[in-house]
Formats: sequence, C-alpha cells, structure tokens
Amino acid sequence: MSRTIAGKIKINSFADIVGGDDSAVTEVPLSDLHTFKDHPFRVLDDEKMEETVESIKERGVLMPGIVRPRIGGGYEIIAGHRRKRACELAGLKTMPVVIRKYTDEEAVVAMVDTNLQREEILPSEKARAYRMKYDAMKHQGSGGGNTLDEIGESAGDSGKTVQRYICLSNLTDTLLGYVDTKKLPIVSGVQLSYLKEKEQVWIEDIISETEIVVSSSQAEKIKGYSQSGELTKALLKEILTDEKPKPRKFVMKDDKISKFFSDDVTDEEIEETIIRLLEEWRKKK
Repeated sequence: MSRTIAGKIKINSFADIVGGDDSAVTEVPLSDLHTFKDHPFRVLDDEKMEETVESIKERGVLMPGIVRPRIGGGYEIIAGHRRKRACELAGLKTMPVVIRKYTDEEAVVAMVDTNLQREEILPSEKARAYRMKYDAMKHQGSGGGNTLDEIGESAGDSGKTVQRYICLSNLTDTLLGYVDTKKLPIVSGVQLSYLKEKEQVWIEDIISETEIVVSSSQAEKIKGYSQSGELTKALLKEILTDEKPKPRKFVMKDDKISKFFSDDVTDEEIEETIIRLLEEWRKKK
C-alpha cells in the first residue's frame, strides 16, 4: 500500500477491512483525534508500543485508523488508539485515517470488532466491550444481528462465552480487576455478578483482608443466599473463610503399640502391618 502526503488516495484492500465503498485516506492532525467515549481497551506504553513506534519511524503508519466526525469538532477514533499514541511517541503531527459517518450504534460495533482482533485482551476489556456491543445492537433492533452467537462471531467466541463476559461486566471495577489478576476465577466472577453492588463490596473487603480465592462452589452458594435475601456480611465471611479440613494426624501412644510389636520392629514395618490389617478388616466388612 502506498500513501502520499497530499491528502487523499484510494486503497482497495483497506476497503475490505473497514467496509463501505469510500476508502479514502486522510491525514488528520493528532490534536483533532479524540478517544472513543467509554473506550474499554488499554493503551499502554509497553514493549509492544515501543515496537510500534520503531515501525512507524521506519515505515510510517501502514494501517490507517478509522474515525468518525465528532460533535464539537475533530474526530472520534473508532480504531487506532494505540496507533495515535505511537505516532505521538514517534514525533509525528498527523495520522492517516479513514473517515466514516457511523451512527452511535455502528461506531460501537466497529470499535469493538476491530479491537477484539488483538492478541492480548484482559477479561475486563472483553467484558466491557461485549456489553457495549450487546447494548448497541439491541438498540439498533436489527432483525437477526443481535444474537449472542453473532456478537461473538468476529472474535471467534461462542454465544455462551459472550454471555459469560457480559455477566462479568456487572461486577464492580475492583472485582473485575481481581478477575484480570486471577485473584477471582472467571467462573466465580460470573456467579458473583448476580449479587447486589453492596454485596460485591463486602466481597472486595474480604478478599482484600484475607487474599482468599473464591471457588466456584463458594460463589454458587453466595449467589443462592443473595437471591433468597439471606446474605449478610457475616454469613459471607463465614462462607469465604471456611477452612478446609486439616490433614488428619493420628498418633498412637507407645505403650499401646508395644503390646503388639517388639522393640526391634521399625516404625515403617508397624505402619505397613496396621494398614494391611485394616485392609483385611475392611474387606471382611
């Protein structure tokens, strides 16, 4: 793909990616590019960003961003937030973009679909993104374009997977952060997403104090108490801090053992004999 400084050219291959017939690329000042409202994806100055900056310095921006006109001036970025940041770090003043006249719902769907193609996405990002796409498509009311399977199709996710992530979006920011850091398993997070916000804050406090990991069975139990209206913070703490049974340590006094074994018999031999006799006793029962 070639690009001129002049302003607009046609790139037939890019039209297939962004959709629509108009695939004109325009150089837009970085100061005119604004973050998408409630953009759920991170833009980090990490190692991958450094690689992108070096690539832009050497070869320029190979893939234009996608934007739409913004009320109040400038453009809202639909795809290209990381590229914009890389351009800033590379010392550029403009970035090539394709301008689309998307409705709010179309813009959300396009923003989510283009960003879900990235390799590394946190559960919180996916949860918020799928929630945004679900709400946008539901608002559109398109005939067959709002099933969970179709929502996840562009990212290769099943309808059940999409549903789980949408549930996760109902968690508090703190609990969703625990899902990202694996302090809270996704399966447990889905169960806890049905809790009231007050109840979720209780869990935040307990996890912060004890650093426990909520198991799926605990989460299911907590959800049941919440739905029946019986959940209290005290009961919650009891469920979450319920200690697992400690390993059994059985010790037999020497005076009782000595009745059956001579002094030259080792502890290992005594243990083997007792186990063998217990096995025989169990079989007879």
